[in-house]
Amino acid sequence: MDIKNTTLVTLVNDVGLWMQKHVFTPDTAIQLALIALAFSLASIITRYAQNHLNDRVNALRIPYRLTEIVHSLIRLLLPATALLLIFAGGEIIALKPLGFSHGLCEVVSKLLFAWILIRLSVQFISNRFSRNIVAFVIWGIAALSIFGILEPTMALLDSFGMDLGDFRFSVLTVIKIMMALFILLYGALFLASFIERRISLAASLTPSSRVLISKIIRVILIVSAILIGITTAGVDLSLLAVFSGAVGLGLGFGLKNGMSNLFSGMMLLMDQSIKPGDIIEMFSQDGKSSTFGWVQYMGSRYTEIVTRDNKSYLIPNEQLVTQQVVNWSHGDTLVRLEVFFHVSYDTDPHMIKKITAEAAAKPSRVVSSPAPQAHIVEYDGAGFKFALRFWIRDAEKGVTNIKGDVLLAIWDAFKEHQISVPPPRLYVTVEK
Repeated sequence: MDIKNTTLVTLVNDVGLWMQKHVFTPDTAIQLALIALAFSLASIITRYAQNHLNDRVNALRIPYRLTEIVHSLIRLLLPATALLLIFAGGEIIALKPLGFSHGLCEVVSKLLFAWILIRLSVQFISNRFSRNIVAFVIWGIAALSIFGILEPTMALLDSFGMDLGDFRFSVLTVIKIMMALFILLYGALFLASFIERRISLAASLTPSSRVLISKIIRVILIVSAILIGITTAGVDLSLLAVFSGAVGLGLGFGLKNGMSNLFSGMMLLMDQSIKPGDIIEMFSQDGKSSTFGWVQYMGSRYTEIVTRDNKSYLIPNEQLVTQQVVNWSHGDTLVRLEVFFHVSYDTDPHMIKKITAEAAAKPSRVVSSPAPQAHIVEYDGAGFKFALRFWIRDAEKGVTNIKGDVLLAIWDAFKEHQISVPPPRLYVTVEK
């Protein structure tokens, strides 16, 4: 406790002495006026220049990411112009005829130069929020260093903490861990995305192999980044052994569904029962409804299925393992479909079998071998009930539409042979 008070008092005294010596002086007032004038002029100059440059950039046909980078660079015109004006003004007031101090101008120039350099360096970060956070954190550290109070600030932050054996856990340690994890995790995700793009171009790998390899690499990079980030901040991982059981138990309950979906996705990719590009039909738990579509993307948590009406369904991977799923693309792509129809009892069923089989073969998507076949499946009040079965190889183009084409071909054949389809009959029983 005494160390904390001593450090804080020392820091406050140092700041007070520095302000008395460097802030409350005529030289400081002149420099503040010069800095304010420089920023005002820079704002007027860049206001017109930015509008013109932004219009020119928007008119160019360049990628969006490059356009965003150029707009970010254009926004640096204000601090760059102010930096030139402040630097030039500071040199002028320091000449012998005037002889004013220009230390504040030098400090502000250094801050502006550091800001410009940092903003240029973080342009590789695509996410704007992350880019701004990294820029402000680095610039804040640079500002503390420029003012010469970086080490006292670090000592103050380190004073708020506790000793765990030979390890010092403090606010400074937490900040180091957060910064290290942020930088390393972002680097790991960036590297994982780059590797995934390269793997996706490997024609020698199957789609499921590409996705599985990408997921394994991503998990390895993220775990490595977390471990390296913690150790880089000075945390001894052996200290975590005491809490590993409780943390593992808590994570097991909290991330049960997430881990189940992760391993379910890997299981699907390893056995290749479902892979990107497949056409699947997934039934609800009651079996009364289903979702039919293409497997567009398989992630660590969910699988995206795009239906024919362009709706995206995000299905948890666990459901694809535990629930009934029909994979129309698994194994042979030859698929048999079935439609039903009725004819009256006064028609020849042998003729019906022949003409309906010939009619079903007319749509281009119906394969010729195996040939379509019609069968009587029931005698009911409406007449003969037939089931017509035919085969296709392109289920990804839709099932309902080809069934409609076959039924329409049967209708045309019935009209050609003057065969009537009996209307449905309704029987009413009257109790006396």
